[in-house]
Amino acid sequence: MSILKSREVVLAVVILLLLAAIASRFPGFVAPANLARVFTDTSPLILLALGQMAVILTKCIDLSVAANLALCGMIAALLDGMGVPMPVILGAVIVMGAGLGAINGALVWTLGIPSIVVTLGTMTIYRGTIFLLTEGAWINAHQMSDAFKAIPRQVILGLPVMAWIAVAAIAGVALLMTRTALGRAFYAVGGNPHAAVYTGISVGRTQFAAFVLAGALAGLTGYLWVARYAVAYVDIAGGFELDVVAACVIGGIVIAGGAGTVAGAVMGALFLGIIKNALPVVGISPFWQMAISGAAILAAIAFNARRRDPGRIILKRAEVRT
Repeated sequence: MSILKSREVVLAVVILLLLAAIASRFPGFVAPANLARVFTDTSPLILLALGQMAVILTKCIDLSVAANLALCGMIAALLDGMGVPMPVILGAVIVMGAGLGAINGALVWTLGIPSIVVTLGTMTIYRGTIFLLTEGAWINAHQMSDAFKAIPRQVILGLPVMAWIAVAAIAGVALLMTRTALGRAFYAVGGNPHAAVYTGISVGRTQFAAFVLAGALAGLTGYLWVARYAVAYVDIAGGFELDVVAACVIGGIVIAGGAGTVAGAVMGALFLGIIKNALPVVGISPFWQMAISGAAILAAIAFNARRRDPGRIILKRAEVRT
């Protein structure tokens, strides 16, 4: 059936089957209140996956998103300790996250360094900066103001604000990808950078914009993470960048660039979020999460390879970086 060729439909069916299997042993897991908690727990992964999707669409990858999150979260906690008003803190972390993403984008654009090399380097730099700022000290709940901790936890219409922010980000990025010239440029640059140049699209500028978007979302997520869990330290969200990339790949975002959807990225994140929340419930060691995630990634890559569209590069000679 043609409908089963859709990555999103297949993943939705897999998620439903996973929920059904869990519910057969623990019916309470699929209760609306618990599913809302799972979605809230997965919101940081969704936010970062949306930004990573934009980067991957342009044939790049950002391994510094978790370090960006950690640095912006620490800055948010430090600003709160100085008595800075919450609107200023929120604006500052988003701008700072976008700035950190811009550093990645500028290095990739102007120097032509592969994005995986750039972001491996900046990942270390960003975490090292946290240590320099704090000398390795933690900022704990009693050092944070009540207003700082309250925003992501406040419940509106049955969902915490953190979950609503994820919903808003999903809607915003979906509009960006489907209704704007920049969104179309992301796909064009990843699908055929040579042809994109001939249509007037700057490959470098488009990749730069993708890194800025990913950085801004990481900065926002940094505040939400620190405020919700009421702790900030150097290794916060350590290794989380791998979950972000996994969510994108599982969701059908093609690593080669140019293909993928917001719905796929969100469902890939939800798949990992359900696994993470369900394993302790069903009595399986959380260490199995890595094995299950790895198997899901391999399955997703195999599925994407079967649907690969050959011959996307139709103009062989062109100056790509402009």
